[in-house]
Amino acid sequence: MLTSKKRFNLVHFILGLVLFVTGVVSIFNPLSSLVAIVVVFAISAIFEGIIQLVFRSRLHEYTGYKANSVLVLGILDILIGLFLLFNMTVGLLALPYIFSVWFIIDSIGELIVSDIFKSINTGYYWFKIILNILGLVLGIMMLFNPIVSALTLSLLVGFYFLSSGIDFIVTSF
Repeated sequence: MLTSKKRFNLVHFILGLVLFVTGVVSIFNPLSSLVAIVVVFAISAIFEGIIQLVFRSRLHEYTGYKANSVLVLGILDILIGLFLLFNMTVGLLALPYIFSVWFIIDSIGELIVSDIFKSINTGYYWFKIILNILGLVLGIMMLFNPIVSALTLSLLVGFYFLSSGIDFIVTSF
């Protein structure tokens, strides 16, 4: 059991606010430019990947737990972000598939590492489990209905950004 006192994490809080605001904008402005969503998503993916790599390093430093799945997730997030940022046209065409695969991979990865939080805070553990099961279901639904997911992408992206933003804000405290 970890007994060290947790400090406020400003980076998680700022990322959480950015993701939360992006989620709200996506939900309430479904006709907004998909290009803007791709750019914000790409930058968020790169930022989230970097945070995951830092988290893995610190987790290993403090607990000895290597968390290789967090390393893989961090690298995948950075690669997806770079791909979207530098291949905008391809990113727009592949957006439904990219989002669905990302939802699935990210949710599975978070479910795998969620046991870390079980001994620290049971409520947060269950929050992460429920949040990531919802993300997994959404990812699978998007993968099998790419046309529908392209039409409702703003809403789905909004939900994902909103839930990720809440998750980052909660973990910042």
